[in-house]
Order: sequence, then C-alpha cells, then structure tokens
Amino acid sequence: MTKQNIKAISHTNLGLLKIDGADAASFLQGLITNDIKKLTESNGLYTAFLTPQGRYLFDFFITKHTNTLFLEVSKDRIPELLKRLTLYKLRSDVKLFDMSDQYGVFTLEFLQTLSKEFKIYEDPRHKSLNYRGYGPLDSFNSLDWQWLPYEEYEVKRLTLGIPEGIIDLIPEKSIPLECNLDELNAIDWQKGCYLGQELTSRTKHRGLVRKRLFPYQIEGGALSPFTPLYFGGAQIGETRSNRGSVGLAMVRLEALEQSTIHAPITTEHNKTSLSFTVPSWLNLA
Repeated sequence: MTKQNIKAISHTNLGLLKIDGADAASFLQGLITNDIKKLTESNGLYTAFLTPQGRYLFDFFITKHTNTLFLEVSKDRIPELLKRLTLYKLRSDVKLFDMSDQYGVFTLEFLQTLSKEFKIYEDPRHKSLNYRGYGPLDSFNSLDWQWLPYEEYEVKRLTLGIPEGIIDLIPEKSIPLECNLDELNAIDWQKGCYLGQELTSRTKHRGLVRKRLFPYQIEGGALSPFTPLYFGGAQIGETRSNRGSVGLAMVRLEALEQSTIHAPITTEHNKTSLSFTVPSWLNLA
C-alpha cells in the first residue's frame, strides 16, 4: 500500500496534554475509571474522569510514548481539565503541558509504520473504529495520505452507537453507565479507588441503569441535539449529536421493551420516522 492510498481523517478538534514526572502514573490512577497498569507503549486506554458523585466530567485516551504519558482530549476542554488536574496534583511529582499547538491527531484505517516521533494505536473502544494516532505538526502536515472529510468518522461512530465528549455526554450530569462507558472499555471493575468509584459500582451492582444511549436513524431531516422524544404521549428520551440521518439518543430502556424501537416517535412539533438500533457490542442483560 502506497502512502497515497492510506486513508486518514484529521481531528483538528482534539489536542494533547503531556504528563511527566515520577508520580504521573500513580496520580492518574487515583482519578480515572480505567487501570493505568494496563497501559503499555503499544496500546492505548480509553477512560473517564468523574466527579466525586460519579458523574461524568471528561473522557479521553491515554497513551505512553517514549515513557511519557499523553492525554488525547477535546481542545476546548483542555483548560478546564488542566485546572482540575492541577487541583488534585498537590505535592505529587507531576508536570502538565498543553501540547496541542505542537501535535496533530488523526484516525486511519490500517496500522502504519512511521517514524518514532509518531504514535499509532488501536482504538480501545471498538475495533471497527480502527486506529488512532498523533505526531508533531511539521511531520503530520507533510504526510502524503488521502485525507477524508471528518464527517466520515462521525457517521461511522454514530452508526456504531459510540458517544464522544461533551457532544454526547453532559459534564456533571451524565452517568457513565447510561452512556455505555462500561461497554466501551472505559471502566475497570477490579482496580482500586478512584473519584466516583463508589457510586459507579453501586449503579452497576444494584442494576440502577434505567436508560442508555442508542444509535438511531431518521427519515426526513436531522433532529437538533437535546430534542425531547415522545411515544404515546410520554417522553422516552432525548437526542444527542447527529450527522445527517444518523445520531445518538438517550432512551429509557422500558421504552425499548415496549417494542417502540421501530415505532414513529413524536417530537414537540411533529411526528417523525425514527428507528433505534441496539448495537451488537452493547449488553443489556
């Protein structure tokens, strides 16, 4: 495969935080939902940072590149994440750097061998999302690849039913299990304490999940995010992000049990033909 035949998508909305210092790994371990001990130079972790009450604050990828930790996160949330991390850093030997103006982030179809200054790893959420990577902007901009429109990535992840950042999750409100983070390899149930662990574990073991994010398809135009959805006069959920005819919606599980999965859904203004899909990777048992 020649470089010209390599299909990739640039994620200009994402940036990188570099975390250095002797305590970097142990510092993150006490904050995130995943187990930092699983991280190697060849893989990546998807994880979340929660409030003490177990509500969503941030989600991001962690990689180890030349023994340094990198967090891949939405650029517009980096200042807030830096503020939160600094708050918990205290006297730990941890140094935080925003590297967003020095690195470019991308996704691509197939694993590629590039210079050591690049990092490429399999998307830990779902194999169908293929590979993620980043590298210095100078080298990144000179890659002779076929760059596809960002919309193609969005359509793919929405069709798969995979949420991303604050376009699908609401800071300080969303519950991780309702957003399927448990099914997307973001939570390790065996690790020790982290912020929000007690309430997250209680939600799982007591079966308190009453709604979840599901992908949907719509005919006749897109619905704006946070559009309420009704069936039989009762609200069954609300939409999140979308691209054209595909999107995500937070839906009450009992609504699916009532066979409304392919039924016409009512919005506040009209009826529309909207069909939900239960992804094959999502375990509702």
